[in-house]
Amino acid sequence: MRTRTGARVGQYTALLAYLVFLAFPLLWLLSTAFKSPRELGSAHPAWIPRDPTLANFRQAFDEQPLLRAGLNSLLAAAGAAVIAVVVATPMAYVMARRRTLLSRAATGWVVVSQAFPFVLVIIPLFLVLKHLRLIDSLAGLVLVYVVWALPFALWMLVGYVRAVPAELEEAAAVDGAGRVRTLVSVTAPLLAPGIVATGLFAFVTAWNEFFFALVLLKTPQKQTLPVVLTHFIGAEGVADLGPLAAAAFLATLPSLGVFALVQRRITGGMLTGAVKS
Repeated sequence: MRTRTGARVGQYTALLAYLVFLAFPLLWLLSTAFKSPRELGSAHPAWIPRDPTLANFRQAFDEQPLLRAGLNSLLAAAGAAVIAVVVATPMAYVMARRRTLLSRAATGWVVVSQAFPFVLVIIPLFLVLKHLRLIDSLAGLVLVYVVWALPFALWMLVGYVRAVPAELEEAAAVDGAGRVRTLVSVTAPLLAPGIVATGLFAFVTAWNEFFFALVLLKTPQKQTLPVVLTHFIGAEGVADLGPLAAAAFLATLPSLGVFALVQRRITGGMLTGAVKS
């Protein structure tokens, strides 16, 4: 009994330490955003601002077009997420249900492609987009985000499709349902958590992406939020810390909000009671 209690205490202690480790950057960012310039220059920084102020937020919006950049990021991230899910879902179904040599090779290529660094693919992507006249456009950036997110999205959805019992589709076929009706009425609802999780992954990846947006977007009116955040850093590398912290904190809120809205669909058990015992 003591061993079990000690193990449980150890588990909760490790979990608490991990949560503190994850929350520390966000909490420190929030604290910095509300500090005055005098506190930011203090040699002994405090966790809680002694004189909280909203001046950093006002200055951030005055100095940089955060709303326009946020809208650009939202359009690029949402578009990439939707297209990646729409393209990856039928491909994942075929790869999961038809386990041929070609599907195994495709799965292996998906895994290997995740090891490619950004620098290796940026030049070919730039040349392709230049040929398509999509340089310096949000449409071209969305296309790049879809290409980059598609392999991992496909790999995720293959696992979700394989988790759906094939007996359900066979039972629907015995009852007279066609292939399309089986996919729409039986398989698709059970894949909802996987589709939501994949869309969330694609959205967050595109929302936080910086390198492709920096290289492909040159017009200031089309730049995304991560690129605009770098404008708070001067030519000599000195950061305007207060406004930068305020803008960076605001930039984290959309991804946190999206996750809060869909986390129940991710963790919910959609297969409970689907198969009769």
